[in-house]
Amino acid sequence: MLAGVAVIIVNFNSGALLGECLRHLRSQTRRPEQVIVVDNASSDGSADRLESEYPEAECIRADRNLGFAAANNLAVQRAGEVKWLALLNPDAFPQPDWLERLLAAADKHPECASFGARLVDANDSGRLDGTGDVYHVSGLAWRRDHGRLTAAGTSIGGDIFAPCAAAVLCRRSAFLEAGGFDEDFFCYFEDIDLGFRLRLLGYRSRYVPDAVARHVGSAVTGRRSPFSLYHGHRNLVWTYVKNMPGLLFWFYLPQHLLLNLGAVLWYALRGQAAPLLRAKRDALGGLSRCWRQRRVIQSRRRVSAWCLRQAMSRGLLALYRRGGG
Repeated sequence: MLAGVAVIIVNFNSGALLGECLRHLRSQTRRPEQVIVVDNASSDGSADRLESEYPEAECIRADRNLGFAAANNLAVQRAGEVKWLALLNPDAFPQPDWLERLLAAADKHPECASFGARLVDANDSGRLDGTGDVYHVSGLAWRRDHGRLTAAGTSIGGDIFAPCAAAVLCRRSAFLEAGGFDEDFFCYFEDIDLGFRLRLLGYRSRYVPDAVARHVGSAVTGRRSPFSLYHGHRNLVWTYVKNMPGLLFWFYLPQHLLLNLGAVLWYALRGQAAPLLRAKRDALGGLSRCWRQRRVIQSRRRVSAWCLRQAMSRGLLALYRRGGG
């Protein structure tokens, strides 16, 4: 029977954050069997001291920036026959019992394929960074409880649409069955896309409130930067086209189209039309590939469209209240 955990960290110019992440990982009450760092051709020297300071970590040096999705897939291949994959961003600092708590939840809930941590804002311990990812029927996704006071956030474990990949435990067999991360995404929205495909296969995801990590968030790419806006808004189109099942695709397509139009107008009013227009242009350019992927993904679906709809957020009020609840 497979056993063991491989922790995977994808690094790109994360500076001192990578060392801080590894120091927290070294303090875990349940130590992982493997630690794999994929360095995406960083130019800041952040991975140069790994061999001397963190010999327990295997460092894979890519000759170019592969992106978050492809780098994780590469590390999963290198990890071999472990049972669990624990993905950790270099700007996420897990509490000592983070991995132990996630594995305990996995033992109690074998029906789940992935488990998300309670993410606390690393710069303000009184606020949450997120308690699981929410997917709206229009195609928009967000981090539940983002920005809320820590005391007011969701404190009870339960079903979530998908966990944020900043600090997540995933069953390796399910990850591979779903096809891993879509490497065309490069980064952003890839965890929602994978979570959607896992749900289509009949797996569930669970929030584990006592598995805590402090998260800086967008430490390298920047929040609302042209880079993050472009990839996020391109990839949300591809996620919807690939994964939204059967009649739900057509029923909610008007909402999806309005969402995309509204996003372009919203950011245009804030002087950020350029990355949004490029995102939608390139999203349209990739639709034929997405439709081919869709045929394969939907042919493997094991759950009803109704069950999937129940796991999604719906309505204008949900969009208005997103994140902070």
